[in-house]
Amino acid sequence: MNRTTMAVLTSGGDAPGMNAALVALVKTASASGWSVIGVEDGYDGLMDGRWRPLLSTDVDDYARDGGTFLRSARSEAFRTSEGRQQAAVRLRNAGCSVLVVIGGNGSLTGAHIFGEESGIHVVGIPASIDNDIACTSLCIGVDSAVNSIVEACDKISDTARSHRRAFIVEVMGRECGYLAMASAIASSADAVLFREQGKEESQLVDELKSVIRHAYSEVRNKRRVLIIKAEGVDVSTASLAEKLESTMQTETNGATLRYTILGHVVRGGRPSALDRIIGSRMGFAAAQLAIEGHTQIMVGWRPYEQGESTQDPRVCYFALEKVLADTKRLLDGTHPTTKERLEMLAQVQNILLL
Repeated sequence: MNRTTMAVLTSGGDAPGMNAALVALVKTASASGWSVIGVEDGYDGLMDGRWRPLLSTDVDDYARDGGTFLRSARSEAFRTSEGRQQAAVRLRNAGCSVLVVIGGNGSLTGAHIFGEESGIHVVGIPASIDNDIACTSLCIGVDSAVNSIVEACDKISDTARSHRRAFIVEVMGRECGYLAMASAIASSADAVLFREQGKEESQLVDELKSVIRHAYSEVRNKRRVLIIKAEGVDVSTASLAEKLESTMQTETNGATLRYTILGHVVRGGRPSALDRIIGSRMGFAAAQLAIEGHTQIMVGWRPYEQGESTQDPRVCYFALEKVLADTKRLLDGTHPTTKERLEMLAQVQNILLL
């Protein structure tokens, strides 16, 4: 097997900044005498052998683009041991000794299992706009997504003030409410809802009614109320709006309520400067670690806890097994990071309601 060839793929949901990571990885590996094979369409392309050589000159203009130029797709076949064996044979036949995976929790889980079964070295780079991966303070794509949400909320706030309206804005974040939390702070929202709060529907409705009454009281007399809701909250946005309608009609002196679901617009667009920096620096570190022979690891950006150092002082790396175990705790609410986020938000929200 050729020890100087690595493959790279992007998997799961796309995230702005993936291309910056790809560019940095290709350029770093090429400068060290390694060849890079770009796998198209994620694990699906890995199964079918859809890949092509990537040279430094091939990737010059991609870092500023959104999405992923290698494209992404999910693969049911790769979930089976037979499918992973097939993929391993294809990689070995292509002379690859390393697979770098850029993606979210599911993609990194697949990389971990694949590496253990095949013996092929695997290195992960976290990319998820939901920021739902442990051992990194930010995943690739998070900053761009927050900026997109805040820009939309600013525009919604302009029209809301003009018509004296309350708006519920639904954002992505099925299992992790980081996007909702961060964008609520940045857009000066009146309330934020996300799954980790663990509140029943009746409690959510009662709390929002209280927020609305306070905002439209003679003391505050606001012209705009902004409520940001993560998609992972059990009650639908339409149902929530319906349950608040009676309060709007009887206790706001004529204010009205609307809702907006931002959806996939949050995932698109060119990456922010920060996401280009994070993607580039994690791509550089991942390539260096792969070249040094590391395996079963993920790089992380300015993590909350100190991991093993890389050549970049802002990038550390952690064992994939630890990353996946900690991510499970992050999502079920038992990880210290989740508790810290909730405590921080509670303090901020009390100030925003003044």
